[in-house]
Parts: sequence; structure tokens; C-alpha cells
Amino acid sequence: MRIILIMLMLLPLGGFAQLIQNHTDMTAGLKDNDPGTYRVLRTEDAWKRTLSDEQFYILRRAGTERPFTGKYVDEDRPGIYFSAATGQPLFIADAKFQSSCGWPSFFEPITPESVYYRTDNTHGMIRTEVVDSSSGSHLGHVFNDGPPPTGLRYCMNSAALIFVPLGEHVPDLVREYMEKLASNEERQAIAGKVNLNK
Repeated sequence: MRIILIMLMLLPLGGFAQLIQNHTDMTAGLKDNDPGTYRVLRTEDAWKRTLSDEQFYILRRAGTERPFTGKYVDEDRPGIYFSAATGQPLFIADAKFQSSCGWPSFFEPITPESVYYRTDNTHGMIRTEVVDSSSGSHLGHVFNDGPPPTGLRYCMNSAALIFVPLGEHVPDLVREYMEKLASNEERQAIAGKVNLNK
């Protein structure tokens, strides 16, 4: 009787060990490089005042929009995608591809320095989280099942992005970032592609 009782008590631990063993590794082979220091610093209250509820949930709480609901899933015009948190340039439309995963997907960022990577162990998976390098705001995740030339799929939330079609005026948030905070590489990456004038 005692042996049966001990076995019953240990059964949940065995199930837990099996759960840990089955933790799905979906990392893209990119090393964590987020230093935790950013050019754009705001309190969480300031972020709440600046962002919509959905943007705050995604960008600052690492949330995810439901698949196939984002406004940029089927966007196919040429242009630039910027961070909805800071206005930082993140992706060029030429790097966007149809992945059928339910979120806008890109095979590379506009510059290697535009994003940082973090290991994400939530939801029973090990994934590589992608954040903008200007504020550490959550954008989505990157996976190693993308097309050439990189083999990567940057799976981003539409609400974390601002799309500006080729040749069109940028919103004030983007203009301010480009005037005050942009690196030379970021300026070169968008030069002649969008209108930075008021």
C-alpha cells in the first residue's frame, strides 16, 4: 500500500519532468544581444499615455495579436516599417514575404543594429524574441524557417509597426526619431525612400 501511495505522489513529478523535457526549442540560432539600455527611455505610465491599449499590450507587455488580424499581414506596397513605439526604422518592404503564419514576416531587419534578441521561455516553447533596439519594445519573434538569403522569418505584430509607403510623408514620431536619434546606417537605409519633410 505504501509503495502505491509513493508512486502516486511521484507521478506528477514525472509528468512535470516530461513537460520540461518536451519544451519545444524554436530558437533561430541568434544569440541574446539586448544590453538592457536604450536611447528612448519612458516610464510605463508615459508609454500608456503614448500608445493605444493594443500597442501597449504588445510593445510593452510582450503580447501577441491574434493571427490574420493585423493590418499589415497582407500589405504588399513598397515602403518602410517603423517601430510604433519610437519611430525607429525596422524593416524594408522588399524583405517582406508571404509566410501564411498570420503575422507580417520579413527575412531581415533594415539594418543589423535595428533589433535586439532575447531568449523567450514562455508558453512551453523556447523562442527568440525580437525587440526594437531604441526602446526594448517587443515586436515579435524570429524563426529559422524563412526564405533565402537569410533563412530567417521575423514574425512581427502589426500593432508594433508603422508602415509608410514609398515616397509618402512620415508621421511626427518617425520624423522626430530620424532627426534626433537615428544612426548614420538608419539614415542611409531610408534615404530617398520616404518623405521626412513636414
